[in-house]
Order: sequence, then structure tokens, then C-alpha cells
Amino acid sequence: MSRMLSFTLRRLLITIPVMLAMSVLVFMIIRLVPGDPVRTMLGFRATDANVAELRDQLGLDRSLLSQYLSWLGNLLQGDLGTDIISKAPLTELLAQRLPVTLELTGLSMLTAIAIGVPLGVWSATGGPLVRRLTEGFVILGISIPDFWLGIMLVLLFSGIFLLLPPSGWVPFAEDPVENLRRMILPVLTLAVGEAAYFLRTTRSAVGTVLEQPFVTFLRAKGVSPRRIVYGHALRNAGPSIVTVIGIQVGVLLGGAIIIETLFALPGVGRLVVTGITQRNYPVVQAGVLTIATIFIVVSLLMDLLIGWLDPRVSDAGTS
Repeated sequence: MSRMLSFTLRRLLITIPVMLAMSVLVFMIIRLVPGDPVRTMLGFRATDANVAELRDQLGLDRSLLSQYLSWLGNLLQGDLGTDIISKAPLTELLAQRLPVTLELTGLSMLTAIAIGVPLGVWSATGGPLVRRLTEGFVILGISIPDFWLGIMLVLLFSGIFLLLPPSGWVPFAEDPVENLRRMILPVLTLAVGEAAYFLRTTRSAVGTVLEQPFVTFLRAKGVSPRRIVYGHALRNAGPSIVTVIGIQVGVLLGGAIIIETLFALPGVGRLVVTGITQRNYPVVQAGVLTIATIFIVVSLLMDLLIGWLDPRVSDAGTS
């Protein structure tokens, strides 16, 4: 068995208990919220008969272990439950909204990488002025809240210059140009803060590699500075950068909940917010589970990518 295949199988096996633990955590958090969730969901309609009916419908009249095993069994069959408001299967609702969240998160991540990594390399190899300018960007990007930045971008590009629509979403398959126009502001809102993190990480990682003895040797051999930076330093700094990217995916998914609401994007995050306001117990559970699963899967992919970039990681995992 090859080194990478063995490393991949080990990581997949580790992911299984992580997914199981995540399902238990999501299940318990929703059920351990203070108060009676059934009466909260029904509100003024909470008669004894309605409460008993909904409690039986949701299986809340059984023990927690029985509820979890039943829920997990349905989950493994692809059944996430039913929306108690619209009576629609949650699998269908999430399938309709997941592409929006994935597009927002994916475009934001790509934009942040495209901005942060080159600026990080420039900061690590540039002079004092470059370092001051990039440090200013890092401070601003990290300190400015996403929702405030989003409001300012809407006021500037939609309210003053009238260049971009302030909200709404059009499917990419229906109108690619309009889809991208409506995604510019929410993507920028999420990407600026992430780009600051990537800049700081790349600057630190590349700067550390450039101080290594092998870089001095390459310079002595007459290797061009560009090849040293992009062919050697950036590759050796890759695992550190990829690690931060994997971690920040979770931050983006969390931020997407606010941004989807702010820009009226029909994604999973907005569905969760709507479920919370409606006290829609199954929707909140299914939405949180979906977001957590995406984060775990992306973390697994980043872990495998780190093993490919740095053979020492995969060798340590198989030794």
C-alpha cells in the first residue's frame, strides 16, 4: 500500500468518529435548550392536544437515546426530517439552498486566497513601506465586522454609485452575469477579513522559510529570487497556509449565516435564521448539521492536501 493511500485511509477512518460525535453534539444542543421546544414552536397554539400531537410527531415523548438512534437511522437513509411549517422534506429544502451557500463560501474563499496570499508574499519579500501598508490592511481586515462592512459596501456601490444590486440572488444557470453581479458585494464582505488572515499567515510562513539555510545556499548558487520565492519558499510554506484555509472555512460558513440574511440570499444560513425565528426545531437541527458536515469534509480535504504538500506529515501518520 502506497504512503498516500495509507495516509488517506487513516484520515477517513478518523473522520467517522468525528462525524458521529458531531451528530451527537448537534442532537443534544438542540434538545438541551432551556424550556419546552414544542410549546415554544407552537406559541399561542400550544394547547394540550396540539402539544401532545407535535411531541409524538417529533418523537420527543421517547427517551433521548431512542430519539437519537431513530434520528441517526433516518439520517443514514438520507432523511433529515420535515419542516413543521411548510411540511416539505428538509432534504429537498437543503438541496435547494445548499448551492447558494456553497457558491458564496467558495467564491469568498477563492477571492480571499487570491488577495491574501500574493499580498503575504509581497509583504515577506518587500521593504519597510510594503510591510507597513500590508500591516494596515491586516489590522483593518481583522478588526472590521463583516455586517458593518457589508452595510458600507451596499451604501457605497448600491446607494451612491448605483453600480451593483443591494440584495437578492439569481441562479447561475439562469443568468451567469447577473448571478455574479449579485454575488460581488456579499463575497467581498466575507473575503476582506479572510484575506487579512491569509496575508498574515503567508507573510509569517514565507518569511520563516526565507531565513532557512537552504535558501542561502540557493542564493549562493545564483538561483533567481523569483524562483526561490515561488518555487521553494511558497511551496514549503504551503502546509501552514492550507491549515489556516481549512480552519477559516468554518469561519466563512458561520459568517455566511449573517451575510445571507443581510443580502437576502436564499442559502442554508438564512434558512437556519428563519428556523430560529419561527422556532422551527427540525429546520435548525438539519441546517446546523449540514454546515458542520461541510466543515468536517473540507477539513478532511485540507488534511489530505497537507499530506501531499509535506510528505513528512503523511510519513508520520503511517509510521
